[in-house]
Amino acid sequence: MQLLDEAVKAIREGRTPNAELPLSHGTEMNLRIPALIPEDYLPDVHNRLMLYKRIASVSDRNALKELQVEMIDRFGLLPEPVKNLARQTELRLQAEALGIVKVDAGKEWARLEFGNSTPVDPLVLVKKMQSAPNTYRLEGANSFRFRLKDTSTSGKLDGISEMLGELLPAQGAATA
Repeated sequence: MQLLDEAVKAIREGRTPNAELPLSHGTEMNLRIPALIPEDYLPDVHNRLMLYKRIASVSDRNALKELQVEMIDRFGLLPEPVKNLARQTELRLQAEALGIVKVDAGKEWARLEFGNSTPVDPLVLVKKMQSAPNTYRLEGANSFRFRLKDTSTSGKLDGISEMLGELLPAQGAATA
């Protein structure tokens, strides 16, 4: 089904479908934060699994916001781990748009791994590394690492979001 979806999308965009590309499962997120739907928030396992599936399949920020509103209507205010899950999903959507295949964050550092096709201007990364070599590093041909300013959960999420925003092509062209 994914191959068919990719082929239809390519044809609609006026491109020739590429059957050689491996199946993409989206951006892998490993942020090491509590990002889940707690059992005390939603005790029914089936409903929790369905919500995880719906969250994983959102394709844009508006769909995610609508899902959050629905969750609040049905189950009450979102606890912190669910808010983290929503923020992580927003980051995944941002990263996918930038051609990033993996976001990995430890205690002090975060790493972005770029796929074969990315709209990110390499010059933006080079300028960052030149401006602060102790904060930014290239690791191999497709991996960019940066130091997090704040190691709290919200600080980690904010730092990654800020970096992804700085890598957007429109902003990258403006700062280049």
